[in-house]
Amino acid sequence: MSTFQKIVPFIWIANVGHEAADYYVDLFPDAKIVDSNPTVITIELFGQQYSILNGGPHHPLNDAVSFMVKCKDQAEVDYYWDRIIADGGTESRCGWLHDKYEVRWQIIPDGLVECITHPDQEKARKATEVMFTQSKIILADILAAVQ
Repeated sequence: MSTFQKIVPFIWIANVGHEAADYYVDLFPDAKIVDSNPTVITIELFGQQYSILNGGPHHPLNDAVSFMVKCKDQAEVDYYWDRIIADGGTESRCGWLHDKYEVRWQIIPDGLVECITHPDQEKARKATEVMFTQSKIILADILAAVQ
């Protein structure tokens, strides 16, 4: 029995929506294509549905919207980061990157937010300074800053 999802992110990808859907289904474990027609492809990632419009080049994606992948450990961060970069993605800063379809992602390990929002403001500042030097988040370096 499927559950009704009230809000579904709808991503406009210029001309290669079906290719992008296949890419995301391959990238994320247990992902699947839920529905597909020539114009809209609906995929499911971790139980969340996303629709991809196979549209024209009229509305390019930008950093105003991104999708955060919460990772349980550094190995999971490395998997997503390295895979997206190897497949034509581009690194940004502080755990952000965009894939070859220009969709923006944040690849964030458990523990990062706790470090940069630490109740001890000096520890939070040090953790944030280390994060600002990183593209891919290396949590061990940030944890060392708050010790």
